[in-house]
Amino acid sequence: MHQLILWLYSLAVWLATPLLLRKLRRRALTEPGYAVAVPERFGHYPPPMDSLSPSSETEADEQFIWIHAVSLGETRAAGILLKELRPLLPGMRLLLTHGTATGRAEGEKLLLPGDVQVWQPWDTPGAVRRFLRQFRPSIGILMETEIWPNLVAACRRRRIPLVLANARLNEKSRAGARRLGWLSRPAYAGLSAVWAQTEDDAARLRDVGAHVAGVFGNLKFDVVPSPTLQAQGRAWRAASARPVVLLASSREGE
Repeated sequence: MHQLILWLYSLAVWLATPLLLRKLRRRALTEPGYAVAVPERFGHYPPPMDSLSPSSETEADEQFIWIHAVSLGETRAAGILLKELRPLLPGMRLLLTHGTATGRAEGEKLLLPGDVQVWQPWDTPGAVRRFLRQFRPSIGILMETEIWPNLVAACRRRRIPLVLANARLNEKSRAGARRLGWLSRPAYAGLSAVWAQTEDDAARLRDVGAHVAGVFGNLKFDVVPSPTLQAQGRAWRAASARPVVLLASSREGE
């Protein structure tokens, strides 16, 4: 039954491909980054990238550690995670994927020699298959919310551990996942591990089928402002005796 559902979902995603291309063209009018390397979104990569991809004989410590950070916030959280991962995995190669132009631009700052940055593959079986065959990551780390049924299913078939880090799920998203439980539940259950931001997130994630392995808080709270910014803040504080109100996030519910 699940295979039939996945096939119908894949057909719907394939039929929606022209809409995606139209959306990318429209977004590129104001954000040119959306016009960059569009074939990557469908698992097609230029020949020079072949030399950057590991061979089937590549040693385990030279394989890609794949991190998917869809947009700007997730990419900044991935940067905090990377600061801890690189010392633990000397010589690690990063495969960094994104869904938005702002995420990709921010992600360029995280790359070291030997790392690769491409777009997230559109969730058709063909695009996902070409992506995994090209890069053969040893593990996939999805940041915060990104769950794609074909991507999860393909990683399970290839025995690539796929985890959700800094995971969050609000009530609206949980309700949507429950309405589409016939599709979303196997996807969440197919993840090797999920690490939630809060106990409430963990409860909602378990409710939709995820295997929550721990609650570790929000990575974004681990960021350390640069000395320059801290000095600027102290200067502003010293210059004014009036209270200062900071709107740190305008996302609904925060």
